[in-house]
Amino acid sequence: MTIVADIAVALLAALHLYILVLEMFLWEKPAGLRAFHMTPELAKETKTLAANQGLYNGFLAAGLIWGLWLGAEGHAIELFFCGCVIVAGVFGALTANRKILWVQGLPGAIALALLVAS
Repeated sequence: MTIVADIAVALLAALHLYILVLEMFLWEKPAGLRAFHMTPELAKETKTLAANQGLYNGFLAAGLIWGLWLGAEGHAIELFFCGCVIVAGVFGALTANRKILWVQGLPGAIALALLVAS
């Protein structure tokens, strides 16, 4: 089960690195506009806010990767950062878009459940 949990955590980290790229570098590009259903005008107005969000998603990814890198000693770190991902997903769903719960919160919950079971 540990390998499955590690794979889930790695995929969760990859997801947050992808979100970082979308929010920090592709926000005004076609991929960012499609992903977040925005007009070019709205993207231009919110670019700085999106870059800030992207940075936070990068910190989530970094924490997950750190926990993986430490191996068994990183288990508590992985649990903590999966919890942070879940909180971010729930908060995003309540304040921005319900889809965030499924895109961010659910993968975090799956990874957390696998970690607890391992």
